[in-house]
Amino acid sequence: MSGALLVAGTTSDAGKSVVTAGICRWLARQGVSVAPFKAQNMSNNSMVAPDGAEIGRAQVMQAAAARVEPEAAMNPVLLKPGGDDSSQVVVLGRPVADVTALSYRPMKAALLEQVLTSLADLRARFDVVVCEGAGSPTEINLRADDIANMGLATAAELPVLVVGDIDRGGLFPALYGTVALMPPADQRLVAGFLVNKFRGDVRLLDPGLVELERLTGRPTLGVLPWLGGLDLDVEDSLGVPTGGTLTAPPHGEDVLRVAVARLPRLSNFTDLDALAAEPGVLVRYVTRPEELADADLVVLPGTRSTVADLAWLRETGLADAVRRHAAAGGPVLGICGGHQMLARTITDTVESRAGTVDGLGLLPADVRFAPEKTLGRPAGTALGHPVRGYEIHHGVVTVDDGAEPFLDGARAGSVAGTTWHGALENDGFRRAFLADVAATTGRRFVPAPDTDFAAVREARLDRLGDLVEEHADTAALWRLIEAGAPADLPLLPPGSSAG
Repeated sequence: MSGALLVAGTTSDAGKSVVTAGICRWLARQGVSVAPFKAQNMSNNSMVAPDGAEIGRAQVMQAAAARVEPEAAMNPVLLKPGGDDSSQVVVLGRPVADVTALSYRPMKAALLEQVLTSLADLRARFDVVVCEGAGSPTEINLRADDIANMGLATAAELPVLVVGDIDRGGLFPALYGTVALMPPADQRLVAGFLVNKFRGDVRLLDPGLVELERLTGRPTLGVLPWLGGLDLDVEDSLGVPTGGTLTAPPHGEDVLRVAVARLPRLSNFTDLDALAAEPGVLVRYVTRPEELADADLVVLPGTRSTVADLAWLRETGLADAVRRHAAAGGPVLGICGGHQMLARTITDTVESRAGTVDGLGLLPADVRFAPEKTLGRPAGTALGHPVRGYEIHHGVVTVDDGAEPFLDGARAGSVAGTTWHGALENDGFRRAFLADVAATTGRRFVPAPDTDFAAVREARLDRLGDLVEEHADTAALWRLIEAGAPADLPLLPPGSSAG
């Protein structure tokens, strides 16, 4: 059996995903065959892998860090929230049920078997598997049927590294408490800590780290400095910025301003990462109609709940603002759920069960939701350039005969829609699209001729590998991966008295 490690975190968004990716890239550089793994992921940011499975986008990013193809086994269970208390359960890349938090719990015993089978499969084919936990490993109300954190670690005997985000504050109690509240069987697998997002002189932190090791018997295996500008595929909307910054000055005289509706059930927001990487393109996420006033391009992105988020657009006044923008000849782009919103009507008896509702009426199309989800990796041409993407949707868009085609969707004047995610990652198409937006708006913006988004993403992954290599105790990481957690780790109260 190959070596393995579970990267847990004191909280959601503590940095588990990027640390997992950094370890994968560091190992891949050593010539080690490595695969990422996340047993259960709750995220609407997903992608279709080459094997046709829908998995979390973070695991796709981690596979790229490991320099391997993503596949279903890397994220066997994906939960896609559709409301405050409902999620679609995707198992090995295919939807199997819609559940509430309570109705999901009885499923988890069977899902743990699938999770362990997938992990064993990866461990049989790779030298190392780097597993990512979910949320906190010490959710004591959920421990009995946990399949993603210590339930996985104890079943598969995985050593655990706990990541703490010092930028949030409360680092030391969070790290200590994460271990102390665990029952003994869980504590025995927690072998060390990793501090993430540190700003300043690490010598100021040293006394606390020494005391933490004295109190817990566990070392801190690295202090990773704050690293801005990564913009990697985050798990959920916690990582979506509200305000935009330019990555580089424009090539022409003007910047291009992109306003993206920050929908309540926003999904696949990484579709906009390639735009944000362009010199002179300012991408902002907006929630109020006045924020569209200076926008050159308005984007309605993907959503896990098209009808509900369309209602939100109307309630906030953004729907009317988008219509005014389009009526004035301003460019609008709808992607997947956003594309569906641009149609005349939406008939949904599957997702929201709202029946037929009016869309924004900006495209000559109608939408009907199908019970079966469409998953695919289509290819085509648009604006004179080849385009590859992926699609994940229940809504089927029927475009009027004779309408101007745009990928698989339609274009009417300055308004365009497509169900394809990832289209903007195609460099030639993206440049042509931005040039078209600039021409329509009269902006003296010139797309950079040499932005290679795949190379941009690769450079970001290399920075994560550098982070681990330069600031983590890689020798200690190797020992954990190869030998597991030390046998003499002390137990901390109050968890030491449990069980």
